[in-house]
Amino acid sequence: MPEANMLDRLYVHERERPETVWLTQPLGGDRLEGFSFAKAMGEARRMAAHLRALELPPASHIVIFAKNNAWWFLADLAIWMAGHVSVPLYPTLTPETIRQIITHSDACLAFIGKLDGFDAMAPGLPEGLARIVLPLAPTHPGLASSPKWADIVAKTAPIADSPTRTPDELATIIYTSGTTGVPKGVMHSFGSMCSAQGYIDELGMRSDDRMLSYLPLAHSLERTLVEMTSMLLGFHVYFAESLARFVEDLRRARPTLFVSVPRLWHKFQSGVFAKMPPRRLALLLRIPILRNIIRRKILDGLGLGAVRFAGSGSAPIPAELIAWYRRLGLELLEGYGMTENSSYSHMTRPGGVRVGYVGQPQPGVRHKISAQGEILVKSPGNMLGYYKAPELTAEALDADGFLHTGDLGSIDPQDNLRISGRIKELFKTSKGKYVAPAPIENELLLNEALEMVLVTGGDKPQPFALGVLAEHVKARGTDPAQRGATEAALLEHLDRVNASLDQHERLEKLIVVADAWTIENGMLTPTLKIKRAALEARYAPHVEAWYATRERVVWFDG
Repeated sequence: MPEANMLDRLYVHERERPETVWLTQPLGGDRLEGFSFAKAMGEARRMAAHLRALELPPASHIVIFAKNNAWWFLADLAIWMAGHVSVPLYPTLTPETIRQIITHSDACLAFIGKLDGFDAMAPGLPEGLARIVLPLAPTHPGLASSPKWADIVAKTAPIADSPTRTPDELATIIYTSGTTGVPKGVMHSFGSMCSAQGYIDELGMRSDDRMLSYLPLAHSLERTLVEMTSMLLGFHVYFAESLARFVEDLRRARPTLFVSVPRLWHKFQSGVFAKMPPRRLALLLRIPILRNIIRRKILDGLGLGAVRFAGSGSAPIPAELIAWYRRLGLELLEGYGMTENSSYSHMTRPGGVRVGYVGQPQPGVRHKISAQGEILVKSPGNMLGYYKAPELTAEALDADGFLHTGDLGSIDPQDNLRISGRIKELFKTSKGKYVAPAPIENELLLNEALEMVLVTGGDKPQPFALGVLAEHVKARGTDPAQRGATEAALLEHLDRVNASLDQHERLEKLIVVADAWTIENGMLTPTLKIKRAALEARYAPHVEAWYATRERVVWFDG
């Protein structure tokens, strides 16, 4: 890991590449604002001077509450240069969770920036919390009297020194996205955050690379793979304007490195299938004279034509989806990591992908499997611990420095890691048999008609699955003939999956739900993972009726 941290590297970029554009921020429509290293560091230095002038206690905790944008990076920098600790908040939290995190983190100040639906979230901000309003923030009475970033920068002289921070100092507290229970505050040092250097070395990342920042910066994956690597290396980061303009954002950035989560890789595929049926596409890709033309047209249309390395993380990705993108000429490298180790743990290597495995340990990482089958990881990215939770810290980090991940897995002779599910996700049927849902869900997702799946059935004789259809299948409407064809394909797929499972794992039925599972309705985490407890509670009143019916594929429109 590097001796110099992200601040030290940025001072070098500022000095040696002052006019090189580092950040590109959309301002709506076709309007863009570019930040050279000189401009970006100039604004961060002025804000750092302002924070110093506030005379906050050393290492004060300061919230960043905004969607991804250039000023998110600059606020983070200013906080660090002023000697403080950043506390990012997901931009989609409920008021109750916002208040809980701000209170628990002992935050004394918040940067409020670009947000959707702020009216609903604003009550979560404690009344006495000081605020600084970033550019692109919503207009709201609760922000009207707070100082604005632009005004502060315009009237404040920059700090003249270039302060650094030691590797062991606390840099940030990242609150977990909360698939279960109350979010925990994961404390990371400057040293653990700079484990991102391992990605730079392994992937051969370059200063002329380009990335699009769109996954939540409050999550460890985006923080490590985009913010940290760009600060250390100095490549160009583009920010996404909105979900509605996402493909346009990709086409503008033409990223050379692109990381996403399985749900978005599914949505890309679904968008392709909406324009070209899967069977026709598969046929065209088998014709040598057309193959490269079709590949290039699809990847360019997605804005991924310039990608050198594409990655998937945050959740398991079905093997067939990896194979489908490979047929398009895009090799998806799967990664594995946690908030607790700065998302620096395992990664498949270019040309060395073993489907079904998440790769080998990153440089400096050690792994082993406990007697109970749990994956244990010792990483340079391991956290300092959970904020104000020494008991939880002791449970997660053992005396030898290994993080107890809560994941079940195995290691093959080539040191590749396979994940078979999470310990807390195991459920017991009424027959007393344990079921690990994640591997079954991955098998179900091999059917192109399904976009999201939940396998459940605790205390039932056999498990069952809930599924949401992919957009290109929903677009066909509710025509009986179309629904019948989809149902037949799903039933065939269900039988095929069941044939590969042990008797106690076999699915009683598949419930196709019309509901949307979204972040906004609380069914997905901010990183697009399914919230099992929330989904199980949502559909609990209907389970008995589903089990009573003889159909094995049930359409639930309620």
